[in-house]
Amino acid sequence: MDSINSPAMREPKDAVAIAAPADLREHWTLVIEPHGPLFDLKLRELWQYRDLVYLFVRRDFVTQYKQTILGPAWHLLQPLLTTLTYTVVFSKVAGLPTDGAPPFLFYMVGIVSWNYFATSLSKTASTFIANADLLGKVHFHPLAIPVSVILSNLIAFGIQLGTLIVIQLGFAVYGTTFRVTAWAFLTPLLLLMLGGYALSGGIIVCALTTRYRDLIFLITFGVQLLMYATPVIYPLSAIPARYRWLAQLNPLTPIMEGFRLGFLGVGTVDAQQLVASFVSMLVLLGLGLMLFTHVERIFMDTV
Repeated sequence: MDSINSPAMREPKDAVAIAAPADLREHWTLVIEPHGPLFDLKLRELWQYRDLVYLFVRRDFVTQYKQTILGPAWHLLQPLLTTLTYTVVFSKVAGLPTDGAPPFLFYMVGIVSWNYFATSLSKTASTFIANADLLGKVHFHPLAIPVSVILSNLIAFGIQLGTLIVIQLGFAVYGTTFRVTAWAFLTPLLLLMLGGYALSGGIIVCALTTRYRDLIFLITFGVQLLMYATPVIYPLSAIPARYRWLAQLNPLTPIMEGFRLGFLGVGTVDAQQLVASFVSMLVLLGLGLMLFTHVERIFMDTV
């Protein structure tokens, strides 16, 4: 206990210091500092844990389809089967318009982009609950887990996007008309925005579920409702003009329309709408990070 009473260990006053045994005392000292202000997100500390983020990404990808017959092939089958179902139900039966684009490609572009957002949001929302044991035993930046979720889902998105491009080439060989525009070069930006919205929404729900567990059961249902409120299975132009402004209030609308405008040449979006959506994403992400940081200090007492 002499090390704790020494002058070196009394600074700062409100800090707690834990010293090594006597033979190692000169080599290292662990200082646990008091929590900083709400805006102290410690992003530099998160960067120091980048190797841990990589390990989490690898863990998520390897274990997701462990002991399955098809393994990562599900990344291909899931969007293909879903696209086929949507094509039959919404195009052939319901007769929803696709702005002149081939229905199969129209729905697949929407599904590939929406899957990335929906999966990232759902998994991020359960960060505290699913990793409570790990977070309670080992100290690391808690944002490492939700960030790894966003990054690991990029692998699935890349596989599905590659499949989409191959199918587009097949359609082009058989003479199907569609147009790839310069908006396709904005794919990294659109993907960044989807990841930002998924991360911000996920960590907000994650922070709230430490006290209100039933929110985790509503997230799947809420994501499904949000899909129907976003132009995923229908184009924005299909909404009557007098109600279209309601759909445009959804910040995900210009992102989905931007994907289709880039890969199919159809979509109702402009640069101003995309900028407004990007600003909304930054605001929501800032609020989510502050709430997450606040709850992270006490979550082990409530989970």
